[in-house]
Amino acid sequence: MLNSLLSRRALQQAARRGIHTRRKMKNPYNIPQALLANLPKKKVRANENMAPPDPEQYPNSVVTSAHAIDVANGKLSVEDSAAVSPTGSVVHGTYGDLGDAAAAIPLEYLALLRPAAEGAAAVRAVGDKPGTLLVFGVSEASGMTAMQLASDAGHTVVGVVGANHAAHDNMNEYVKAMVPEPGTAVAESYALCKKAFADLVGSISSGDEGLTKYSAAECLEEFKENLLAYAETYPETMPAAVDASKLKFIGMEKDKDEFKTNMEAYLAQYPPGAPAIDKQKLEAYFNTEQYEIFRSKFWQQTTDVISGDESHHFSPPHIVDDLVKTPGSVDNYDGAGDTFPYAFSPSNAAYAAEDKVKAGGPIVGAIIVVTPTLEAAAKAIDSAKGMRAKGEALQFLTVSQKDAFRAARSVAALAQAAGAPVYTVGGSLPGLSTVEVTDADVKTAVAGMDIQDDGTTKLNYFVQVYRANDFPFYGDYAIHRASEELAGPRQIVVTK
Repeated sequence: MLNSLLSRRALQQAARRGIHTRRKMKNPYNIPQALLANLPKKKVRANENMAPPDPEQYPNSVVTSAHAIDVANGKLSVEDSAAVSPTGSVVHGTYGDLGDAAAAIPLEYLALLRPAAEGAAAVRAVGDKPGTLLVFGVSEASGMTAMQLASDAGHTVVGVVGANHAAHDNMNEYVKAMVPEPGTAVAESYALCKKAFADLVGSISSGDEGLTKYSAAECLEEFKENLLAYAETYPETMPAAVDASKLKFIGMEKDKDEFKTNMEAYLAQYPPGAPAIDKQKLEAYFNTEQYEIFRSKFWQQTTDVISGDESHHFSPPHIVDDLVKTPGSVDNYDGAGDTFPYAFSPSNAAYAAEDKVKAGGPIVGAIIVVTPTLEAAAKAIDSAKGMRAKGEALQFLTVSQKDAFRAARSVAALAQAAGAPVYTVGGSLPGLSTVEVTDADVKTAVAGMDIQDDGTTKLNYFVQVYRANDFPFYGDYAIHRASEELAGPRQIVVTK
């Protein structure tokens, strides 16, 4: 009886499969077999007090296949599917028997093998020379594969998240976190601003972040100009540092007393006006050392305001006036230093060393994932003959189609201007090359999906699994979800 209970529980545990579960475990300890024979063996007796399984618990059925969604035909995909054969091997709907290499890979991942192989083929076509690689549709399965394999190969990736996924909360940040620096990922709307996108790619590829370095003297001169302008706008003769229009009374005479009473409480929340600043004395006595002292006192005043200390009023111009009348010694004040992260110090302006900024290298290519909106826009424009017809076709595109076309064109234009190739995956676009998938690309994708002994994988995806093996109606529901206008950023996979 005990043996039958143990066997039943083992079967139930083996049947519960999901993402990052294996059909075949690897040996986590690479110990020679000759040593294993000499190691002491601990005999464990079965726990006789183990409770029998709950008869009310629903027994999960064994997962034997996983399918992506064929949105065009409204059904589960046969080509993008992976199933366990009677012999225990995994058979893919497009590439056939995958052999022992896929023994430890979840079926949910293998259902994405075709777009993964297309992404691997595009990275192979770009070449091994490290550089900056542009990827449009980086949140799609093929684009995410290209991004991860290219980063692993030493490329710097600048990805563009399509509008169908960019609107999802935090999706841009998730993808950006997967791209190693100095690479990054931006939303499709950013790529629409061609100049801004070109500047971003240029700064990443060259390593020049475009940060202007200012000396302490330059910062001091700008500070003095702003101070004099502030003192002229809000003089000490005003009850508070507010616009003069706020002090005018516009109303009936009987309300004037109430206005003054309320105005005093209203003005109390603002700092007082600035004292008269003598420009000549300011130039003579307020140097970079006094500016450093001013910043230390300004930080203290700011701290008092934040902590609710009302014993001192907040008025930076009065600090400058006191320092002009009685200059202090910088030795008595702590500068920015390491105590104030990201704070500017006039006496110790520190900038990142140029040799520490990693350059992505020249643009080596672009990979464009053909999304449904991009494909529809490209076909409509290409089928139109003549400039007038193309303009009319462009005018009648939907907003999402226009944006997808413009963003993809922005990515392709940068690569073409640099003399780099542009490849499409997941479909074809007029005038651009499509890479053929080889057996080596399939093996590269399978190897990237393989889960290592530490639980990590080279390729990771956002997958939403519908277990139709337990609840058959989930299959139809998954097709409905994938066919929606905005199906979400995850790859929908159905298990059976």
